[in-house]
Amino acid sequence: MGDAEAAAIRAARGNWVNDHLETYLASGGTRGHIMDVSAVGGRALTTHCLIKCVGRKSGKVYIRPLIYGNFGGEIVVVASKGGADTHPEWYLNILASKTIGVQIATQAFEATWRKPEGEERHQVWTYMTHLYPPYLTYQRSTGRQIPLVMFALARPIEIFSADQSQ
Repeated sequence: MGDAEAAAIRAARGNWVNDHLETYLASGGTRGHIMDVSAVGGRALTTHCLIKCVGRKSGKVYIRPLIYGNFGGEIVVVASKGGADTHPEWYLNILASKTIGVQIATQAFEATWRKPEGEERHQVWTYMTHLYPPYLTYQRSTGRQIPLVMFALARPIEIFSADQSQ
C-alpha cells in the first residue's frame, strides 16, 4: 500500500480518530482508554493511550491516541501509519525528543523511550500483532520496517487536556 492509499484510509477514519481523542480528553481518561476496534479487524477490548510530544519543526504540542500494549512493564506503541511508506509525524517527533508524555486512562506520566532491537523486537512485534492483527497487513503493504517504541514511565504529570493539543 502506498502513501496515497494509506492517506485515504486515514481520511476515512479521521473523524473517528478525532472523536476518540476528544472523548478521551474530555472525560479525563475515564472513556476512550478501552475501545472496540473489531470492526476494523482488531479486538473488542483494545487499550489506547495518549501520547503528547512537541513537533520537531513547529514546536507545537500534539496529542495522539494510539493502541498500546504492556510488554515487560514498558508501554509499547506501533508507528504503523496504516501501512504507509513513510513514518507517522508523531514517531519522527518522538525521535527528536528525550522524553514525552504518556496518558493511560486517568493517569499521565513523563516517559523515556527506546526502540527494541533483535530478538526482543521480534517478541514485541509478535505480541503487538496479537493485540491488533491488522499490523500484519500494514507491514506486508510497505517496504519500511514498521517501528516499535517502548516507553518507560517515569514521574507522574497532570492528565492531558484539549487546550494543550494542536
